[in-house]
Amino acid sequence: MKWVRYQLKDETSYGLLDNNIVTKIDGSPFSEYQTTDQNITLDRVKILPPVIPKTFYAAGINYKKHVSEAAALLNRAPNLPEKADIGYRANNAIIGHEDPIVIPRDATNKIHYEAELVVVIGKTAKNVRMQNALHYVLGYTIGNDVSERTWQASDRTLWRAKNTDTFKPMGPWIETEANLDEMITTVRLNGRETISFQTNDMIFGVEKYISEISKYITLQPRDVIWMGTDGTSEDMKDGDTCEIEISGVGRLSNPVTRAT
Repeated sequence: MKWVRYQLKDETSYGLLDNNIVTKIDGSPFSEYQTTDQNITLDRVKILPPVIPKTFYAAGINYKKHVSEAAALLNRAPNLPEKADIGYRANNAIIGHEDPIVIPRDATNKIHYEAELVVVIGKTAKNVRMQNALHYVLGYTIGNDVSERTWQASDRTLWRAKNTDTFKPMGPWIETEANLDEMITTVRLNGRETISFQTNDMIFGVEKYISEISKYITLQPRDVIWMGTDGTSEDMKDGDTCEIEISGVGRLSNPVTRAT
């Protein structure tokens, strides 16, 4: 089942997507809802970010190759994480499918994509055991953790390197029936494949993160957990298009522009 959040004229709604037909829903996937008889083709609506989270969690470094890349950025030896630590990102940075990534005028050329699986929480979760963790997941979507590497290395925090407006594309929809073990993440820059990896080849998996977070923080419906990325990304520049596909979930595509 694909839940798509969309805008038609001045109205924002959730719908169910099937064969490029969106059926409008009264309500949302996070509450009671009813199916309506209003159907519209996908190309007639604007696809919005599938959820605006209450809390935006980010696993950060969660793949072995990415550990090596991050260590090289900081001129350090690779150090694999020993536990499932979590960070946060800012909602102001969220944009949707086909919305432009806008590079600030004073940013360097080190603007990188990071292809991430996004876990969308569907039920309130507290003190959850790993074996029960997936029961609290509504579904999955795709995130691009756009990063300004020079700022990431030089600033005391990630406040602008990760959270600049438009730096968190997410979408295009929430897929509720995807299988973690069958997912492959693929990145294409201007149609050329640059990265491909097994999505579930994480240091700490979805179940571990949900269990660990819920020991201390109550997860709420609409919360999202971005699960980290693998591989080494290339620079993005004005005029590029970055596309991230996760098999069984969908494809997220965004053009890149530089502010003038």
